[in-house]
Amino acid sequence: MGNPKKRCFVVMGFGTKTDYVNGRKLDLNKSYKYLIKPVVESKGIECVRADEILHSGSIDVQMYKELLTADLVIADLSTSNSNAIYELGIRHALRPYTTIVVSEDKLVYPFDLNHIVISQYNHLGEAIDIEEAERFKERLGQQIEAVINKGESDSPVYTYLNSLIPPKIQDVLEAAVEKEAETHKAAPDTGEVLSKIIQDAEDFVEQKEFEKAKQLFQTAVILAKMNSAQPDTYLIHRLAFTTYKSAKPDLVSALYESMKLLQSINLAHTNDPETVSMAGAIEKKLFECGQGDQHLEEALLYFLRSYYTLNNRYNGINLALAYVYRSNSSLSTTHHDKVADLVIAKRTWERVLFLCERDYPVILEKEKKDQARLADGTTDGKELKEYYDAQKFWISANRAEAYFGLGRFEEYNNYLELAKNNPHPLWMWESFTGQMGKLAVELTKAGHLMEPIWKAPV
Repeated sequence: MGNPKKRCFVVMGFGTKTDYVNGRKLDLNKSYKYLIKPVVESKGIECVRADEILHSGSIDVQMYKELLTADLVIADLSTSNSNAIYELGIRHALRPYTTIVVSEDKLVYPFDLNHIVISQYNHLGEAIDIEEAERFKERLGQQIEAVINKGESDSPVYTYLNSLIPPKIQDVLEAAVEKEAETHKAAPDTGEVLSKIIQDAEDFVEQKEFEKAKQLFQTAVILAKMNSAQPDTYLIHRLAFTTYKSAKPDLVSALYESMKLLQSINLAHTNDPETVSMAGAIEKKLFECGQGDQHLEEALLYFLRSYYTLNNRYNGINLALAYVYRSNSSLSTTHHDKVADLVIAKRTWERVLFLCERDYPVILEKEKKDQARLADGTTDGKELKEYYDAQKFWISANRAEAYFGLGRFEEYNNYLELAKNNPHPLWMWESFTGQMGKLAVELTKAGHLMEPIWKAPV
């Protein structure tokens, strides 16, 4: 009988996450699928991530077991993921060697990680450059070959405490864990089933089939609850998103249901900007649906939290509109209140213009570097083109909206045309023009209080 296949456990988040420091959204599933897993498997090593090993009983037992017994652990710390950093610390405490640490190159390292070798890769956000992928995969492959059979410490714990003896699982404990798994006897390949359900749900989101996506995420949440006492934040977040997007049985009911889901993952205190941004969008829609000015007040608080966390265009545009709404609502009871709201909206639009000026050259430069990949006609090239088109569309649309709010209509018309002529799916244009219509109505009511006075274009 041959030697058993070596096993690699990958420590990282999954789904699209936000780096709190720089506000960038990263698709960690693509990092795993295109950068890490194929390299590991090419070396004849089995590769698994936490979402692929869910089983009956406690997921914590299985995770700690992987951190101790896996022949190789790769920890991706991108977005300063606290769980990944914690699990890396456990691995370093349990095993003196065969641990590789990676991250995307804009990660701001905590001080205590400065002395650890971290291999970097460049992540575009929701896409990965093909040349960068090949470079990093070659580098990672070399690292795997270098560490997989060595007995040299790569753990700072065992480096500094060089007389420390690594622990081992006692046979009794090993047997108990196996007995527990046998007793509860989960359906085969539960982790693979969950991973497939999540991927199918995300595919439906891409197709704007939100009701179907919602049903799959509901199933995924139930499966995840079978394996952990703690709610899975990512799955609850995606379920809340697809719930309000599905607008079933009606929009208002779906919005309230979505808010309850977000509240179940500590919405009142979370620092997750995606969750907070979604809460702002939901509260804004509830206000627009006539559910009361208290929802506008909540929307403002959520957009403020996420705007100052991320410093990004999306939250800035929505925050400015919310302040214009406020100037016309019962929340602004005096002339000075109304003027103050409009001044903040104006300053926010000016900041959005600055962010657009910052972001646009970066996108153009990255697109230029990817010309060969964009022209190859593959599915990967088409996805990358959609990514760049969407980025350029929204930057032009955000500029147009900001100039409109500032009463600079010549610039507004210029960027309106740029957005219109930039390739984009219909839903993006409908979303943009729908918000522009709401802004025009509100500014027509309050524009006389602005300096200079805002007047609707003829």
